[in-house]
Amino acid sequence: MQTGLLWFDNSTDRDLATKVADAARRYWEKFGVSPNTCYVNRAALAPASAGVTLPGPGTPGGSRLVLRVLPASNVLLHHFWIGIEEQAELREAA
Repeated sequence: MQTGLLWFDNSTDRDLATKVADAARRYWEKFGVSPNTCYVNRAALAPASAGVTLPGPGTPGGSRLVLRVLPASNVLLHHFWIGIEEQAELREAA
């Protein structure tokens, strides 16, 4: 991912899916396109859910998107690096 939005949310009363959905919604508002990938700190993901895919927020047109949530050692806890990962980059990361 070359560019993206860095989102911070340290609230304890909301789950990871809700936080990622909020970040995706803000990304769409700011850039006018839907993100497809979100990197989070490894500690934010349970070991069994590394690389989980979450349903993203709906767009104003009513469509839903799917976000890949991946662990990254260079993302601080409670931060979300969200953006568009090209398909070739996704294959290399896998």
